[in-house]
Amino acid sequence: MRIALCGGTGDIGEGLALRWAYDTDHEVLIGSRDPEKARTKAQEYETELDSRGVDRTVKGFANEMAADRADVVVLAVPPYYVRDTVEGFAGRLDGDTVLVSPAVGMQRDDAGLHYHPPSEGSVTAVAAAAAPDEVAVVGAFHNLSAGRLANLDVELDQDTLLVGDDEDAVDIVRMLAAEIEGLRPLYAGPVANAAEIESLTPLLINLAKYNDELHDAGVQFG
Repeated sequence: MRIALCGGTGDIGEGLALRWAYDTDHEVLIGSRDPEKARTKAQEYETELDSRGVDRTVKGFANEMAADRADVVVLAVPPYYVRDTVEGFAGRLDGDTVLVSPAVGMQRDDAGLHYHPPSEGSVTAVAAAAAPDEVAVVGAFHNLSAGRLANLDVELDQDTLLVGDDEDAVDIVRMLAAEIEGLRPLYAGPVANAAEIESLTPLLINLAKYNDELHDAGVQFG
């Protein structure tokens, strides 16, 4: 399977790219608004993998080109870029493409981070509204520590919650998530439930802020 990480030069994009390239045989593409930045980051990821004895090719493209080539497109961009990013390559997607949204709307003040959903109710819902009708959207990977994800020396041992209205698309993302060692995907219902999942992210970051031993906090359900 070919996975495009649009915005894959950022923290969550780096972590997912490295984990999929390290743990699986799927083809990983890095997307960015700046294709040269994407190619540079792709080379950095290849170097990191090579240092661990993994010979993998990671390619970098403009977001539109990466999305056009992919079976699964991950929106690894800040929440305020999600709508424009999807609309920018919507014409490159088809009914077989699965769009994945991990972004979370948050605001910061002196106390910490607070959940700040868009008017649609969740960033996952924003992605679903911006995508063509035939393209399935799945929310996933919201509550993962980007630093922990990108550190291949660290075992994840965490859960990720999935929301989506299309059963087949959810199954594809569940499979991709489960192939990352130490990550357990759990289905949490349709896109309408995304806000409850996204709102956990600022809580986890605040826990890390106030508890040194929880600097890479995630979720795990019994």
